Amino acid sequence: MKTALAIRHVAFEDLGSFAEPLVEAGFSIRYVEAGMQAIPAEAAAADLLIVLGGPIGVYQTDDYPFLSDETALIRARIGRDAPTLGVCLGAQLMAAALGARVYPGGAGKEIGFAPITLTDAGRAGALAALVEPEADVLHWHGDSFDLPDGAVLLASSALYAHQAFAVGRRGLALQFHPEAEKDSLERWLIGHTAELSAAGVSLAGLRADAATKAPGLRERSRRFIARWLADVAA
Repeated sequence: MKTALAIRHVAFEDLGSFAEPLVEAGFSIRYVEAGMQAIPAEAAAADLLIVLGGPIGVYQTDDYPFLSDETALIRARIGRDAPTLGVCLGAQLMAAALGARVYPGGAGKEIGFAPITLTDAGRAGALAALVEPEADVLHWHGDSFDLPDGAVLLASSALYAHQAFAVGRRGLALQFHPEAEKDSLERWLIGHTAELSAAGVSLAGLRADAATKAPGLRERSRRFIARWLADVAA
C-alpha cells in the first residue's frame, strides 16, 4: 500500500475532505504532529507528502525550530519531483523551500469563503475540478509569498495574486483551504478565536457562509484531489 504522510500543525486542521479520496486511491495515511514528533526517516521516500496549515509563520524558525526541518524535507522532495502538496502554511513552506520570500500580507487577513481565479495553466490541470461549477474556497491566512523562480502560477484571488502554484510535475502549493469541511469548522472557530476577533470576522457570517458553501466545496475538493493524484501518478 502507498503511504501518504501528512504533517499537521494543529489538531483541527487535518486532511478533511482529502482523506477519503486518498484511501480510495490506495494510500494509507499517517499523521506527524509538528513540534511533538520528529519527522520520520521515511518521510523523504513517502509516496506522498502533504504539509497542512497552521497559525504560525514560516519566518518564525527561532520560535518554532521544526519549521526548518520541514523546509529541508520539502526542498529535498521537490528536488526529486516527489509528490508534495502544501496547504496554507504548507504552501508558504514550499515557497520558502524554493527560495521565495514569505511575509505578512499587505492586504491583511484573508478569512472566509471567496472565489479564486485560475490562470490558463490552472484551468489545464486538476484545479479546474475545484472551480466548477463555482469558484468559492475557504481562505484563512495573513501571510503571503513571492512566486518562486521556476514555479507556475495557477490561481489568484481578489486580495492576493499568489494563491496556488505548481513546481515540476508533482509539486502543488495551495494558499487556501479546499479540504476544510462544514462539520469541523466549529473547531476552527474555537481554535482561531483570537485571530478572528483581531481581524473583526463575524462568526455568525462565517457559519452562515459555511452552511451554504461548504457542502459544494467538499464535493469539488474530492474531485480535485482525486484528479491531482491521478495526474501525479501518470
